[in-house]
Amino acid sequence: MKTLTIAALTVAMITAASAQTSTTFRDASGRITGTVTTDSNGTKTFRDGSGRTTGTATTDSNGTTTFRDASGRTTGTASGATRPQSR
Repeated sequence: MKTLTIAALTVAMITAASAQTSTTFRDASGRITGTVTTDSNGTKTFRDGSGRTTGTATTDSNGTTTFRDASGRTTGTASGATRPQSR
């Protein structure tokens, strides 16, 4: 039973990791200055060069993006922008 639990947990972790996309930001010398990952729900998590979470951004079904600091406090919102439609 213990082996089955470990195997299920490993599969869950691999699935969760593969559901995220990541972007790395570097300075002119190539040092990592920050990253942003997007999970399967669309939440973006921002981290500094040391890996500490500095904030998150989520977009609701109405297209409003809410920005939060590392403590989860809302720091701002953005809405109303639409992309031009192709002709």
